[in-house]
Amino acid sequence: MSFSVPELEDAEVIFDIGYNAPVSHPLVARRIVRAKKKGCKIICVDPRLTETGRIATIYLPIKGGTNMLFLNAMAYVMVTEDLVDHDFIEKHTTGFADYAKEVAQDKYAPEAVAAATHLDADDIRRAARLFASSKHTMSIWGMGITQFSQGVECVIACSNLSLMTGNYGHYATGVGPVRGQNNVQGTCDMGVLPNKYPGYQDVTDDEVRHKFEKAWGVSLPSHVGLPLTYVPDKVLREPDPQKQIHAYYIIGEDPAQSDPDLPEIRRTLSAIDLVIVQDIFFNKTCEYADVVFPATAWGEHNAVYSACDRRFQRVRKLIEPQPGCKTDWKILCLMATAMGYPMHYDNTEQIWDEMRSLCPKFAGASYEKMVENHGVQWPCTEDSPDDTGTQYLHEGAHFATADGKGHFYYYPWTPAKELESPEYPLSLSTVREVGHYSVRTMTGNCRLLADLADEPGYIQMNPEDCQELGIANGDLVRVVSKRGHTITRCQETDRVSKGATYMTYQWWVGACNELTSAALDPKSHTPEFKYCACRVEKIDDQKQAERDVKAQYEAIRARMGIEVKEV
Repeated sequence: MSFSVPELEDAEVIFDIGYNAPVSHPLVARRIVRAKKKGCKIICVDPRLTETGRIATIYLPIKGGTNMLFLNAMAYVMVTEDLVDHDFIEKHTTGFADYAKEVAQDKYAPEAVAAATHLDADDIRRAARLFASSKHTMSIWGMGITQFSQGVECVIACSNLSLMTGNYGHYATGVGPVRGQNNVQGTCDMGVLPNKYPGYQDVTDDEVRHKFEKAWGVSLPSHVGLPLTYVPDKVLREPDPQKQIHAYYIIGEDPAQSDPDLPEIRRTLSAIDLVIVQDIFFNKTCEYADVVFPATAWGEHNAVYSACDRRFQRVRKLIEPQPGCKTDWKILCLMATAMGYPMHYDNTEQIWDEMRSLCPKFAGASYEKMVENHGVQWPCTEDSPDDTGTQYLHEGAHFATADGKGHFYYYPWTPAKELESPEYPLSLSTVREVGHYSVRTMTGNCRLLADLADEPGYIQMNPEDCQELGIANGDLVRVVSKRGHTITRCQETDRVSKGATYMTYQWWVGACNELTSAALDPKSHTPEFKYCACRVEKIDDQKQAERDVKAQYEAIRARMGIEVKEV
C-alpha cells in the first residue's frame, strides 16, 4: 500500500474495486464513510451490491472475470478523451506511448465491452472521468481482483490508471491493496515467501544471500523456493521420489479448509509421510497430522504485527497461556535445536533486532520507536529519533525502480479458466460476510458467533435463478462443480446478478472449497477462488437433509474436540 489508511479520509475520489471494507476491514470502512461525509466521491466496482456499493457515487455491477476488460476500458476513455496528466507522465514515467496505443484500440471502447462486462457504457465513461478529475484519487482493492488467474496483471492495470492521472507521490493519493488476513503483510515482511528473504530481499541476489549466510552460519540455496499452491503437484504428480514433498510443517493455516479443490488437498495430506500442524485450536488439517503443536493466541504472547499500510505495531502479552502451550517462536527454536541447529532467544525483541540488522527497509523500526509513535511505517531506515517511518511511498513521484520512474505495462484480457456450461450453468465466487472469520478455526469455537450464523452456511442466489430451480429462500441445496459437491442453504437476494452465486469459505459442512478451482495466476501462483462453474440442485427431502447436516456438523465438532454445553 503506497498510502496510509488514515489518508483515505481526505481523498476526493476513492476507486474501490473487488473490495468491501465494511465486512473485511470495518475500521477502514469508517475512514471511507468519513471521506464521503467530507464530500469524497466513491466509485465501487463489484459484482455484488455491497455496503460500499450502496453509498457509492457510481456503482458498477461488473460481470465476474471481466476485470481487465473494464480496466482497459477505463484507460481507453482517459487516453482518447485526453484525461491524462502529460507533465507527470513525461517527467516520472516510461512506456506510456506504447501502452496508450494498445488501450486506445476500439475493442476497449466502453460500448465494445459493455455486453461482456454487463456494464453500461456511459457509466464506464463517467467513472473514468471522475477518477481522472482529481489529484487525490485513491485506489483500493481486495481479493475480488487478486484471486483470479489474471490477478497480478489487473493490479498493474489499476496502477496504470493512477500513473496516467498523476495520482502518486503525494498525500491522499496512490494505490492500496488491503490485505486479506491479519498480519498477511507481516508474513511477507518477514520473508515467508518462496523468493524473498526478510525485508523483500531477493534470494537470487548473491550479496544478499551471503549476508544472511554469515549472520545465521548456514549455507542457503540460490534458487527460488516452491510456491505453496504447488504442494499437491510435488506430492501427487512428481515422479522422482527425491523431488517429492515428504514432510509438511503447517503453522497457523488450515489448507484442508482454505485451499481450492479440497478433494485434491485431502489426497495430498493423506499421501505425505509427515504432517506437523502448529495452531491454537484443532482444525480440519489436524485430522491429517502426525504431530500437533498447541501454540499461543495473540493475547498470550508479545509480538509485532504489520498493518496493510506497512505499519509495524507492538502486541503485548495479556494473559498466561494454558499449560502445555508454547509461543510459535519458542516452538521453532526447539524444533531447530532438535534438528541440529542450536537456536535460542531470550525474548521477541532479540528476534526483532536481528531482523532489523539484516533488513535496510526496517532498520530504524525499534520497539521503543513503535511505542513512542503508535507504530512505525516502513521504510524506516535510520535508527535515530528523527526517522519515524514513511507515511506514503514514492514522494515526489520517485519510484523504487532502477530508473526511478513508474513503468506502464499493457496486458490484454484473458477469461477465467473455467466458464459456465450446460452442465454447470452458474458461476461461483468466494466472498466474505460478517459472522465468522477466515476458516472459522477461532470463531467456530465461540457460541455467541455460532448463534449469529451457523452451519451449513449459505449460497447467495438471484431470485430468478431460485424460481427457475424451484428453490425457496432458506432451503438446503446441493452445489456441484467438476471437483466435488457440498450442501448449503439458499439465500435468495437481489444483491447478486442472475447466473452468479456466492459462498463464504469458512463453513465446515457447507465448504465452498470443495468446489473451487486450483487454476493459478502464473505470476503470483494465487488460486482463482473468484470464478468457477457450478450447478445448484434442489433437495426434495428437506427434513432428511436437515438431519444429515446436523449429524455431519456434530461429527466434525466431535473430531475437533469442541464441547457443546447446553445453556
